[in-house]
Amino acid sequence: MSLQTPTTKEINDNIIAQLEASLNQTIPLLPKSFLRVLARALSGVFVLLYKYGGFMFLQVFVRTATISSTVVNGRELSPLLEWGRLVGVGDPAAATNAELLIDITVETQTGTLPSGTQLLNSSNGVTYITIGAVALDAATVQATIRAVSDQAGGGGAGAIGNLDPGAVVSFANPLANVSRNAVVASQTVTGADGESTEAYRQRIIDRFQKRPQGGAYADYEQWGEEPAGILNVYPYTSECPGQVDLYVEATEASSGSPDGIPTSAQLQEVLDSVELDDEGLASRRPANALVNAFPITRLSFDVQVTGLIVNDLAEVQANIETALTEYFRAREPFIPGLSVPPRKDRITQSGVAGLVEDVVTANNGIFTGASLSSSSVGITAYTLGAGEKAKLGSVAFA
Repeated sequence: MSLQTPTTKEINDNIIAQLEASLNQTIPLLPKSFLRVLARALSGVFVLLYKYGGFMFLQVFVRTATISSTVVNGRELSPLLEWGRLVGVGDPAAATNAELLIDITVETQTGTLPSGTQLLNSSNGVTYITIGAVALDAATVQATIRAVSDQAGGGGAGAIGNLDPGAVVSFANPLANVSRNAVVASQTVTGADGESTEAYRQRIIDRFQKRPQGGAYADYEQWGEEPAGILNVYPYTSECPGQVDLYVEATEASSGSPDGIPTSAQLQEVLDSVELDDEGLASRRPANALVNAFPITRLSFDVQVTGLIVNDLAEVQANIETALTEYFRAREPFIPGLSVPPRKDRITQSGVAGLVEDVVTANNGIFTGASLSSSSVGITAYTLGAGEKAKLGSVAFA
């Protein structure tokens, strides 16, 4: 059964055919014939009804619902947001503004640094302001600053406002009592980009598939992944009775780590999310559960491809590296009772060789073999353990 929207001409021809069948006579071909004008007018209306009906049909399913607002009988709503609110997921996570603790060198120990004083970072183009007034009563004082604007007009929200310890921020306007430059001591709040539509859609689907159960693996996974910038949370039952260990993977943008290693602040955000709901009122974890949060461990695997013969060698080598990068990044631990088959925790030499073969064959080439190693030790298979993720270390062609 096809639900394709017919064209205006197809609808027009169908109306004419129905009229001729009902009247048992041929309608004149004159373009201004009353019945032909009526058929054209009705076909324009019907094609709109077809499209509207098709659009509304797509909103019945989470996978196809749109997040864009639409007006129905005078009421503006977003179908995907309504799905999220219905199942208790809420709205998409908003972007958060980074907050940093900075060290300020005081040249004359007198006066106060006003709240709202602006500072700039030349590398990211973000403007920061101080939160609260700071007394200049020591050789070095600390102040908290928040990202408030950026060159793209994004209000400073998101990972763009994050800075590593040691980064330099400069006062927008020189001040008499302090040094022009200040140094970032630590990051107190991690700036994270807003949740994408597809990530939000997946959260809704996960809520349907993994209903809250008062402390099951799926609950810890969902609670832990709610803070902005958290990509994955892998829960495990510890050897200690009543203890749950969460291994956390963050986005590269929010953590500043290409391996997705979360910051200490992000680990605390995960623990806070497991402890209380979004409003900070209702307790989530079971009363007798002790929860710990740890960063994931990113293991590096090296691949060597031998005997590769193919046209456009450089392009094929690049394609092989891209395919292998995606393969290793997609590997993750298998948690019984939580992970959905097929398993992705096994890394095998045969799997790597098959991936290389797919790329080489698609380019009408040949190769003799592909070997797998980690830490310079050759392996044929490896199963990811608790909190372990994989990445491609290097690809060598011999």
